[in-house]
Amino acid sequence: MAHLGDLIPLACTLNEVNIGPLISAMTGTPLNAARTERWFEAAARSVGSDASRFTPFLYADAERGRATILAAHRRAVGAIKAGRGTCEVGLTLAMQDIQAGPGGEEMAAQMRRELLDVYLEGTRGDDFIGVQTYSRQRFGPAGPLRAEEGVERTQMEYEFWPEALEATIRYASAMTGLPVIVTENGIATDDDTRRIAYIERALRGVAACLRNGIDVRGYTYWSALDNFEWSHGYRPTFGLIAVNRETQERTVKPSARRLGSIARAHGF
Repeated sequence: MAHLGDLIPLACTLNEVNIGPLISAMTGTPLNAARTERWFEAAARSVGSDASRFTPFLYADAERGRATILAAHRRAVGAIKAGRGTCEVGLTLAMQDIQAGPGGEEMAAQMRRELLDVYLEGTRGDDFIGVQTYSRQRFGPAGPLRAEEGVERTQMEYEFWPEALEATIRYASAMTGLPVIVTENGIATDDDTRRIAYIERALRGVAACLRNGIDVRGYTYWSALDNFEWSHGYRPTFGLIAVNRETQERTVKPSARRLGSIARAHGF
């Protein structure tokens, strides 16, 4: 920040601070069980530690990990604010539109508290909250529910549910009172007509929030190019621009042009 602070208008200290607990809740599998796997011990040794003392934040115990992550965020905010310029600072949260299935009202409320509220409360004093949303997640009394019969799925096996963005913007705004920046929103699909439909429906939700006076400062589609999607590799295609992995040729998709036309017109 001493060197670059006056060149940076916005900064996110940490990305998807709640991603570990969110994945655990959606899959019903605790990620910290990975401690018993051989690769985990090898990873710990590679940084001069052992499995009892080492945890990437994705695999951390939810409560201890949360305290560490939010403390790190506060220290990072201080460091950024102490630098040059007037950089605005926030963090990004992986948000699902958490809904209750039959008999799942209590579980859904618990999941909102554990996966969203405790992190949103840690953003007090920030300049904005970064919302990253792709779909909804329904909960029954015993935990996560599978997609309802007949609901369209994406390549990531998420439900095709662009309306989740409006719901999570409203939730984050109400919980924090902060301006919202949509730092990720998109869909993995090989059918670009469905990407266009997803973008249009998601942005209509953003427009509805703006009409209601919610301070939404920006929208970032994930992603510009088809990317390497962690354990899924190159199979899911999120991009507005296709990438030929053999030739590196880039091809602009119709969805990129549609998003561009909406941006140039400042709406629909």
